Amino acid sequence: MTWTPHATVAVIAEDSRGRFLLVEEVSHGKVVFNQPAGHIEENEAVLDAVHRETLEETGWEIEPTHFLGVYTYKAPANGVTYFRFCYAARAVREVTRELDDDIIAPHWLTLEEIRELGDKLRSPLVLQCIEDYRNGRRFPLDVVVDAQT
Repeated sequence: MTWTPHATVAVIAEDSRGRFLLVEEVSHGKVVFNQPAGHIEENEAVLDAVHRETLEETGWEIEPTHFLGVYTYKAPANGVTYFRFCYAARAVREVTRELDDDIIAPHWLTLEEIRELGDKLRSPLVLQCIEDYRNGRRFPLDVVVDAQT
């Protein structure tokens, strides 16, 4: 059997009031909360996926500022291993557009509100990435070398 991990991106965007951009979505028939996130498409640059996924899921245009790290997670629901390229970004502007079908709504939530969601978080990486960001984890964007760019 061939192991096929999934490459994804996720975005940590914090507004001037200390709230974080999350999406309320349906995953495996359950309503959960996640960062704007999704799969990197074939022949797509990683940073292009960061912009695309955030716009498709939230209606926000963003400007990536830092790379936070690569996080791995094996989802118990489907046994898939995900490699999550997580980025910090500045929300630039909200645009009117139709969101992805599985998205219920974008939300700006405080860290405390996110912690209170508990098992409604799509994975433990949602909170871990935010806490790493809050603890000052930052790398330059060029730490990820992408031959697609």
